[in-house]
Amino acid sequence: MTNRIAFQGELGAYSHQACRDARPDMEALPCRTFEDAIEAVRGGEAELAMLPVENSTYGRVADIHSLLPHSGLHIIDEAFVRVHINLLALPGVPLEKIEQAMTHTVLLGQCRKFLSEHGIKRLTGADTAGSARQVAEMGKPEIAALASELAGEIYGLDVLARHIEDQGNNTTRFLVMSPEANHERRGDHGMMTTFVFQVRNIPAALYKAMGGFATNGVNMTKLESYMVGGSFTATQFYADIEGHPEDPAVKRALEELDYFTEYLEILGVYPRDPRRD
Repeated sequence: MTNRIAFQGELGAYSHQACRDARPDMEALPCRTFEDAIEAVRGGEAELAMLPVENSTYGRVADIHSLLPHSGLHIIDEAFVRVHINLLALPGVPLEKIEQAMTHTVLLGQCRKFLSEHGIKRLTGADTAGSARQVAEMGKPEIAALASELAGEIYGLDVLARHIEDQGNNTTRFLVMSPEANHERRGDHGMMTTFVFQVRNIPAALYKAMGGFATNGVNMTKLESYMVGGSFTATQFYADIEGHPEDPAVKRALEELDYFTEYLEILGVYPRDPRRD
């Protein structure tokens, strides 16, 4: 099996940054879609996949929660990446020469103050790394890109201004996915367990299912619902809890949850990242 980690996006994307930070010894494999990244692992083209699940500013990443249970992959780690936005330009071009800045529409809204102060117009691009590549290919000195420093490094652009985002806490959480589950206790900051479930069709089923976590003192850090197969009546839930399935309190809580559910699947057991704090 190749020593590669697959991600969605182009080289220089923030997902690529997550791969470099979390698995610096692995080759990053860019993929067009999340499904392609998953399939790269299932087909043996990559050993792991790096998938974003949520952003501190914009919430969960669309479609990811519904893809995970059917991916055939398991969560073995989590990674957090601070979304630092940088102004990247052709080599030798000074800041005062920049008239337009190109990036994904989401990032354009995150550095309004800097762009306004310098009279730089916003230009919508397909994505962050793709905008950096396009600026390099166009060769127009008046057009810059807004992207990661890694994108500047890859596409040969100079960093004219670093960390120009309006808010200093924009962070994306990623999950490292593997074909093989790893439930061993590891790391120095505790464990996390992620699972999906569907409650039985009985009154107050969700309330009763969640009761076991409260009574056993298990901290649930995330609980999200999403529709299954486009049905308004079939709702599936995605949850993150602190702890290992073999911890006595977690074991009791999961047993109680199982009683009130018609479907329960653990997606992964992995070390708790200290950057959660």
